[in-house]
This record gives sequence, C-alpha cells and structure tokens, in this order.
Amino acid sequence: MAEKSGTNLRHGFATRAIHEGWDPADGEGALVPPVHMTSTFAFSSVEDGMAIFAREKPGYRYARSGSPTISLLEGRIASLEGAEAAVAFASGMGAITAFTWAVCQAGDRVLIDQTLYGSTFAFFNEGLGKFGVEVVHVEMSDPANVAAAMTPNTKLVYFETPANPNMRLIDIAAVAKIAHQAAPDCLVAVDNTYCTPYLQRPLDLGADAALHSVTKYLGGHGDLMAGAVAGSQALMDKVRFNGLSKFTGAVLSGLNAHLVMRGLKTLELRMDRHCSSALHLARIIAEHPAVERIYYPGLESSPYHELAKRQMRAFGGMIAFELKGGFDAGVRFMDAVELVSLAVSLGDAETLVQHPASMTHRTYSPEQRAKYGIAEGLVRLSIGLETLDDLVADVTQALDAAAR
Repeated sequence: MAEKSGTNLRHGFATRAIHEGWDPADGEGALVPPVHMTSTFAFSSVEDGMAIFAREKPGYRYARSGSPTISLLEGRIASLEGAEAAVAFASGMGAITAFTWAVCQAGDRVLIDQTLYGSTFAFFNEGLGKFGVEVVHVEMSDPANVAAAMTPNTKLVYFETPANPNMRLIDIAAVAKIAHQAAPDCLVAVDNTYCTPYLQRPLDLGADAALHSVTKYLGGHGDLMAGAVAGSQALMDKVRFNGLSKFTGAVLSGLNAHLVMRGLKTLELRMDRHCSSALHLARIIAEHPAVERIYYPGLESSPYHELAKRQMRAFGGMIAFELKGGFDAGVRFMDAVELVSLAVSLGDAETLVQHPASMTHRTYSPEQRAKYGIAEGLVRLSIGLETLDDLVADVTQALDAAAR
C-alpha cells in the first residue's frame, strides 16, 4: 500500500511516527517531548479563559479535554491514519463507547458485524440497546447483507476487519459505499486494532472513523492502556467535547500518552516482524496433522486472501485455528506451550495464546458463538517478536502434545 499525498502525509510512515508535531526548539532542545503532568491550566486573564472555554481561541483549560502531551499523540495518530484529527482515550473501550455515545441517540439504527471483541459486543447489546438505539447484527463479510439491512435512520455501521477472534475480513470500500448511498448521514466506523494504520487505513477506503485499542500494537509493549479514534475535525470535535468530556470521562494520562509515542517510533519495524513471523508460523500450523482448520488471510487457502491483498499492506500478526479434538485438544495445546504465554490481549512483544470462548468472548452466549463463527475449540495466537526458530519449536511441540 503506497503512501498517498494529502493531510499530514508529506513524509513516510516511520518518519511521521517519530517526528510528527514536535520540534525540539519548542522544548528547550529536548529531543523527546516532555510529559505534562497537570490536571488544569492557568489563564492569563478572565477574557483569555472565556475565549478558550468558548473555543474561540486555541488553548487548554482542563486535562479532560486535552493537554499538550495528549495533543501531540493525537496529531501523530491522525497523521498515521491520514485523518484530519484524532482523540485519545484511557482504553480502547473508552474510545468505542465515547465515539458511539457522541454520534448516536434514541431512535437511531446501528448495524454491527456479527463478530466483535467480546466487550464491544457487550456494549452494543447490553449497553447501547437499553437507551432506545436499535442494534442489528449483520454478517458483513458479504456486503449485500449490509445493503439489505440499511434503512434511512441507520446512523452507524460498525465492524472490525480482521475480526476478533476468527479473522473474518470485511470489504471496507464496498460497505462504506453501500452505507453512504443508502443513508447519507450514516457513519462507517472500523476497528483497526488488528492492522494498525501501517497495514490498513480505513479512511482511505471510505470509512468515516478508525478506532483503536492503543493498548495493543500502537503501544506495543503490554505496559499501558489507551484507545483512539481518528476522523474528520468536525467529527472528532463532537467525540472530544461530548463523548469524552461529557459522557465517559475516559481520559488518557500524560504518562501513558508518552509511552504510546515511544511505542509508535518502532511500529513499522515491529509490524513487519509480527507479520513475517505470523505468515511463517501459519504455514507450519496449517500443515500440522493436529489442525482441523486455520484462519489467517495470508494463506492462499483463505477465502479472504484476495481482499486482504487489496486493502492491507501485509497480513497481520494474529492467527486463529481449531484442532482436531475440539476444546480438549485446544486445552492440551495451551497447557503445553513453554515460551508462548497464556494471556489475553495482543500486539505485545511476547507471543500470547488464549481461548476466546472462555476468555475474551465469553460475553457471547454459547448459541451466539455457534451462530457467529466463534468455535468452542478456537485458539487465538498473537505472534510476538521472539526469535522465529524459538517460536516454531514451541508451537510445534505444543501441537504435537495436542495430538496425543
């Protein structure tokens, strides 16, 4: 995927991830931007304070609506996504809920894909649906299903691609075109956590917002929690001053913003390694006699392979698979790993394995998991940055143990 010209895209991806928005001359020569550890900001006069609160002039007033450290991070995320603006949050769920509360109201219709991260699924079904918003599940890997479900009052179409945990892909450009033609005021929002803007930029493909659990690849080291939304300036203003400041208060700390910016400096390098190792391991897993089926878009056998080549730079660091023997075989595999850690989350330097049905996606009922393609025996691997030969050895011995 070539870099395109446009807002904040005059330099390459890695250059912007490292340099965007900061001149050491603005910080007494400090190469690394300082962390602003303050909750409030002083005004030079009452008139100055009034103008800042009225948003008639730029400036900071209270850290719930922004700070210099967080603004710098937001500018970098916006640049990487090719967006006009971004808003940072204390967690990925903070980003999702604040965005949705900001753009939806009672009487609206929301279409969500059938496969979402468990807490996202719970929010839409147990949270948003209680407040007069109609939430409709749609199998979005076929864009025709989206067209059939659209109505004039559809306000939001929301999905992940690749989907967590079963790696289904959705054609962003096709769905965005369908949604915008059917309901011009409808927003299309894509959870881009699995890909990061290095592999996929939803806004370039017609989406209105790209959301992230920054906790994952953007942070990259498993030592922070954060979230983000990127989109137009007008939309992000609504998200910041309504969704964040008034509805959720899910404010990112200055220190965590600093840690995310440290992670962004190596994002391109890390994602290249995650992707290359995952593709190598996926090919090995696919050929192992213990494996019933594997879900990874980089394999030519994947039904999503051609779509992945069109809308992704590479195929990502996430692998899902099912073993012969179902859940019991999956337990044997997960109990047998030695280098790989049994833990939820993803995008860390460490390779992680988990069981979605009993962990991240237990908010789905067994009937819903069966209907939406989350098998009871599904195992999810987040491929880390370890030496590839060591990963191959550990995964292979664990697959051998699962087959016994």
